[in-house]
Amino acid sequence: MKIRLNGRTIECRSSRLTGLVREMGLAPSSVVAEVNLEVVTQEKWESTWIKDGDEIELLSFVGGG
Repeated sequence: MKIRLNGRTIECRSSRLTGLVREMGLAPSSVVAEVNLEVVTQEKWESTWIKDGDEIELLSFVGGG
């Protein structure tokens, strides 16, 4: 299915938000997710289904020093 991820259209194999985070190679502990303009907490990732045309933002936090 095709989704918009961080502003660009991609093909997505995952059907749930948890799978998409893994598919993108991101560390779940440092990611904030938004699906169709709604923030989704990590507790709800497994039950959040991804549908064709969804707009998803995955933001990863990186520390520095």
